Amino acid sequence: MPKPKNLMEPGVLRRISVRLVQTDERSRFDEQLEQRHYLQSSRLGGQSLRYVVQLDGEWVALLTFSAPALNLKARERWIGWTPCQRVRRLGFVVNNSRFLVLPDRQRYPNLASRALGLCLKRLSRDWEEHWGHPVLLVESFVDETQYRGTCYRACGFEAVGPSAGYGRSSRDFYLEHGQPKQLYLRPLRQGAAALLRRGRLPVHLIEHEECISGPCPFRAPLLGSLWEAFQWLGEPRQGHGLRHRRPFVLACAAMAMLMGAGSYQAFEDVCGKFTQRQLKALGCPYDEDKMAYVPPSDTTFFRVLNALDAAAFDLVVGQWMLQQDRSVLQALAVDGKVLRGSGRGDGKALQLLSAVSHRLRLTVAQEPIQEKSNEIPAIQPLLRKVPCQGSLITADALHCQQETARFITQELGGNYVLGLKGNQSGVLERARLKLPQEFFFPGIRFGLGQGSRTAGTLATPTRRG
Repeated sequence: MPKPKNLMEPGVLRRISVRLVQTDERSRFDEQLEQRHYLQSSRLGGQSLRYVVQLDGEWVALLTFSAPALNLKARERWIGWTPCQRVRRLGFVVNNSRFLVLPDRQRYPNLASRALGLCLKRLSRDWEEHWGHPVLLVESFVDETQYRGTCYRACGFEAVGPSAGYGRSSRDFYLEHGQPKQLYLRPLRQGAAALLRRGRLPVHLIEHEECISGPCPFRAPLLGSLWEAFQWLGEPRQGHGLRHRRPFVLACAAMAMLMGAGSYQAFEDVCGKFTQRQLKALGCPYDEDKMAYVPPSDTTFFRVLNALDAAAFDLVVGQWMLQQDRSVLQALAVDGKVLRGSGRGDGKALQLLSAVSHRLRLTVAQEPIQEKSNEIPAIQPLLRKVPCQGSLITADALHCQQETARFITQELGGNYVLGLKGNQSGVLERARLKLPQEFFFPGIRFGLGQGSRTAGTLATPTRRG
């Protein structure tokens, strides 16, 4: 039997167009999904976009994109990000939650892949226009008992593994439905997975990371250990009106900071997303009047944190993170900072030398710089606070010292990358003799060096100007 003429006309697919659904079309769009999609539902979770695909003005397919799943082992393994990164960057992932082809599939066998491809081309731009941030990755679930996922593979999606067969029944609970689906992932830009697991996002994306925070990714026992870690700081405040004890407030603040919050109001907003079970694990007292565990307000965070030793707080959080994820110490940056608002009697502000994780931008240790001194004597007591065996320590040219290099490699068992400037003239001259000349082309501001088991420095110089 000969195929219909339109199957043999390449121009048919070229006449397909995709656009966003208009407000007055929403009821018709939802009705089609509820009547003809196998899930029989038009409800979408979180931020979403709805697309209609037309052929010569006639609706031929419907697609929706909405919030991604909170936690998928196959996706997390494919991306390779940490739980903290997942919470702060999950907004860069969207879910193709509905896909309905209206005509019979035999009539237009390539319609689905053509429609999906056109949507993917404009998805990130549309998402940023409507929701304020771009999209890097699209996920979708395919019930392989009914569909083969051919159009997804044709559009560059990769099958990464089945789901666990559970569905969310409420905020805190999941029920097993016994119908695992295949998870497909498709990057919208090259290297999307590498971007999502980077320690620091590019400048054009980091501003969006700061304003995106999802549910807390840590389980209750882990949160309980964070609360216990803050117990040694005690509760200096007195009075019968204290609703939230300091260890609980500090545990909430630490978790909010790890999830990307950067202000007292943001702390309150993020902690408001914690479940009752998570708040209880963090040490929250039960509010008899509200019959619930209530997180701290922004004013509570302000009072507690402004009376706190910042170095002690960083030390507790850093040590706790080391217990959860040893990869935090794979690379540490040593840098000095002036603590704002810490003027001494002589008017000079307190200076701190910090060790910061490259991967998570997390301060794991701090050491005050003594008066009438500089950063060089402070680096050894700083690095003694953290286990540095096998770690890569980076620092600026001030620390390009033989004793510092010896301490890192021979006492701590680590490696180093130190900047090199003209203030180390002897080392600089030896570097010029030993290193290839391409290390010294104009425009280099910082160079890379590497530690070894022998004292000494191998680095490239800094061009002045």
